Amino acid sequence: MQLILYSKPGCHLCEGLQEKLGMVQNIEFELEIRDITTREDWFAIYQYQIPVLCQKLPAGEQPLPRLSPRASVKQLEQLLQKYLSYYS
Repeated sequence: MQLILYSKPGCHLCEGLQEKLGMVQNIEFELEIRDITTREDWFAIYQYQIPVLCQKLPAGEQPLPRLSPRASVKQLEQLLQKYLSYYS
């Protein structure tokens, strides 16, 4: 399973989500981090929404629901299990 995290340098919300993703133990995935400041199209789409977590699918990308920055690693795992099995 492949995930994409749209973020930008210095974003504490992005860093927090990335850290929590690193603590997920029950789900195997590859994480690609995309810096929205490196491409104008990403910046235009995500500048007010980051962090945005998406699942990479054969037909493109599927954004996952946004979690509260206060969500625990367990809540993140539950979200991933729910949505990643749905879109698999």
